[in-house]
Amino acid sequence: MTKLGRLPPTLGYACAICATIAAIVCGLYFGDVKMSLVELLDALSLGPLASPSEAFKHGVVWRIRMPRVIASSISGAVLAASGVIFQAVLKNPLAEPYTLGVSGGAAFGASCAILAGIGWITPAAFIGCTLALAAVMFLGWRGAESDLSGIILAGVIVGNIFGAGMTLMKAIAGDKISAIVFWLMGSFSAAGWRDVPSLLMSLLVILLLYLAYCNELDIFASESDAATLGINVSATRMILLAGTSIAVSFVVSRFGVIGFVGLIVPHFLRILFGPAHSSLLAMSLLGGAALLSAADTAAKMWNEMPAGVLTVLVGGPIFCFILWKRK
Repeated sequence: MTKLGRLPPTLGYACAICATIAAIVCGLYFGDVKMSLVELLDALSLGPLASPSEAFKHGVVWRIRMPRVIASSISGAVLAASGVIFQAVLKNPLAEPYTLGVSGGAAFGASCAILAGIGWITPAAFIGCTLALAAVMFLGWRGAESDLSGIILAGVIVGNIFGAGMTLMKAIAGDKISAIVFWLMGSFSAAGWRDVPSLLMSLLVILLLYLAYCNELDIFASESDAATLGINVSATRMILLAGTSIAVSFVVSRFGVIGFVGLIVPHFLRILFGPAHSSLLAMSLLGGAALLSAADTAAKMWNEMPAGVLTVLVGGPIFCFILWKRK
């Protein structure tokens, strides 16, 4: 097991809040249109409802950069918190939507909707997400408890199957291939205010799970027998996994597969500040927002490289390091 740190949670909150604010400011400041910090502050002070005649840079901040920063921040918060929940329920620090194939299933469902020409992308993503989760649990679950290595192995297998399915769809997609490729990369370049309501819904789902099941997550993550403590283990696990899958499907259905955010953030926060979910989940929400917002800003400055590519490039080696340390 990883040795856990005991730094005070208040320090974690302070660092996470500062990192989130810094990432948001950088996201609003950097871009193709150059502006000074004073011009940025002026645009922010005018508010979103100012007349377009006020300034060109006001429109850049409020119509382009602000919704993109909000979208990447909320998405990062949801993905990081979902990693915390998956890891607690499955008692596996390597579990997260990407490594369990859940993100790939959601992207496959969304790709099917695009190829079929229907507008129900989010419902299709949730169906794909649910199917992936069901397949992973069927392949990796062993009785009342999970086979820790089996769950991850099942996630890799299911993720590869859905990846092969998306490759097949790309081969037959014709002029729709560019739209499908979007889901494979994970980008916020097309984010707008229309995306914010659904993302807020996904964040609300995570917050409700956090408030309702924080103590249960602590028990699941420990060596305690949850059933003897009066917890309906099967029902609680299904609620947590299904609710988290719903939240993830909202993110993936709009912005594609963004991997390893749910692995990196919870793992390092757990090392530094301990495993108590009352603080871990809250800090992960902030840490995930900071990480993905910063990754999107870096991607934006690097010729609009998809943010999902950067998170995989960073998270992949970290994932390998965690596997090596667990030997």
